Amino acid sequence: LGTGLGGLAREIQIEHSIDYVDIPHFPISTVEGHHGRLLVGRIGDVSVVVMQGRFHLYEGYTAKEIAHSVRLMKLMGIGKLYLSNVSGSVNPSIKKGTLVAIEDHLNLQGTNPLIGPNDDTLGPRFLDMSEPYDQGLIAKAQGIAEKMGFELPTGVYAAVVGPLLETRAEYRMLRTIGADVVGMSTVPEVTAARHMGIPVFAISLVTDEGDPDNLVPVDIQEILAIAHEHEPKLSSLMCALIEMR
Repeated sequence: LGTGLGGLAREIQIEHSIDYVDIPHFPISTVEGHHGRLLVGRIGDVSVVVMQGRFHLYEGYTAKEIAHSVRLMKLMGIGKLYLSNVSGSVNPSIKKGTLVAIEDHLNLQGTNPLIGPNDDTLGPRFLDMSEPYDQGLIAKAQGIAEKMGFELPTGVYAAVVGPLLETRAEYRMLRTIGADVVGMSTVPEVTAARHMGIPVFAISLVTDEGDPDNLVPVDIQEILAIAHEHEPKLSSLMCALIEMR
């Protein structure tokens, strides 16, 4: 669960709640809006493991350290990975408050969790990434959104290191190379999941707009406020999607 999006925990029949600090070799969330708890329980009749808070390269973690949590959940038995994040829009047609189903990504982080020796028990040395996000899950999510009364557009997510926001020139570059939204997370986890053959669905809540010709300063409190405002809709969609299996 991404920045300010931890409210999904309210929908879980929690059986176990474990602080990250109590899990050996587990990173610790240091960012506002990330609670830092691993929740084990059920959504409806579906068993789930939920990370209430994630990790980022800008916190000083490596891509491998970020991937550790996904690999642990694979060993715990997960069959699919559902991810949420907040992002900035670089597509003028995508406004603040929009939910976007990520259909592809641009890894501009300069690293990934597969660099170095490969563990063949997890996955192949050379990973095909022609479909990092499961198209079937995207279609199901769009059907759920339609029934809930809103559109769920798809988009390309550009992953950067952060924690600084983009310059005007960088926003122009991102749009030119095909990005719709930009953020500082998600891609290391997606890479680790796909390496292990786990289908992935990822959804992004747009909290600011990167219009280089009308750029205004971004405030973290405003980002959190927008995330909290729209989080219930995101949680409802995610729960419905998870219960569809």
